[in-house]
Amino acid sequence: MQPFSFATTAQILCESGAATRLAELCRERGARRVMLVTDPGITRFGLLDGVLPGFASAGLAVEVFDQVIADPPEAIVLNAVERAGANLVVGFGGGSSMDVAKLVALLAHPGCQQALQDIYGVGNAKGQRLPLIQVPTTAGTGSEVTPISIVTTGETTKMGVVSPLLLPDLALLDAELTLGLPPAVTAATGIDAMVHAIEAYTSKIKKNPLSDLLAREALRLLAANLDEAVHNGHNREARQAMLLGACLAGQAFANAPVAAVHALAYPLGGHFHIPHGLSNALVLPHVLRFNAPAAMPLYAELTPLLLGERFRESSAKQRCAKFINELAALNERCGLPSRLRDAGVPEAMLPTLARDAMLQQRLLVNNPREISEADALAIYQAAY
Repeated sequence: MQPFSFATTAQILCESGAATRLAELCRERGARRVMLVTDPGITRFGLLDGVLPGFASAGLAVEVFDQVIADPPEAIVLNAVERAGANLVVGFGGGSSMDVAKLVALLAHPGCQQALQDIYGVGNAKGQRLPLIQVPTTAGTGSEVTPISIVTTGETTKMGVVSPLLLPDLALLDAELTLGLPPAVTAATGIDAMVHAIEAYTSKIKKNPLSDLLAREALRLLAANLDEAVHNGHNREARQAMLLGACLAGQAFANAPVAAVHALAYPLGGHFHIPHGLSNALVLPHVLRFNAPAAMPLYAELTPLLLGERFRESSAKQRCAKFINELAALNERCGLPSRLRDAGVPEAMLPTLARDAMLQQRLLVNNPREISEADALAIYQAAY
């Protein structure tokens, strides 16, 4: 066994309806003033209506910062930090809201001596952060259990802050908050979580026994419940299972990092603002086919978890092919576009995407098979 280190969120509360107790959970952690970081859609669709009254009842002041957008730029992070007069931060929403909340908890701490530009990269954040609670409203990113925050730094570029300081104190998984998610969002975020599990299980450098256990159980839960969550979105059991699956996948990839699927997905979001989960789904089967010569035994091990009762014993090569074909069929089955051209990507941009993907060396080093710019271009062409 290779030596490994494993770190995760201190506490996970997995309970439908638990968000109504959010104020109480904040007070238990010594909060007097809370900043709740979210996006305009959360307030518009009333997801806070059952949460906010509890703060008045608990005697806590709460400020709602609801200006987060997808792929949040530096300006939004800095605006939230400037407005934070809190002694506890709550991230409430998708991955972008939770990512911003992490940085607010860090940079708004009274003793913080660092600027946002100082902490990009791995392990550059120092000192302490404010207490942090994360409440995901999509079953996808796993940001509630990862030490990573992604910020848009330019027209098409992103940078990450990676530090154990970003791991929150509590992740609250409440299916009630996901019941109104549209099918397309449910599908894209669910496939994103499946990618986290698959890439963690095949991660080249930091794959370890704990991340493997989490990745396998995550994939089992996600594969068994994705169709039901997409096509019968008010099924609370399926929704809760998806939230837990996404959380377990997040714990896995936080310790055994993702690789080429994400590296090739990021430029799609940067240039065309394709949602992250859909970007992953569009390139997933094509990256897996590229990886198969190196990762076939591992993909074969995951096949029964993906196929469930439809799995039949066969050779590793056959299991690997079934695994990839099943994942390739997910987009159409869930009502998502299957090709880059269907998502509005012009063919002339493929070389630019391939060049940009190669900038994601932080991710590409984890891929089970080395990938060149020519390989990346070939994958995009296959996905087109």
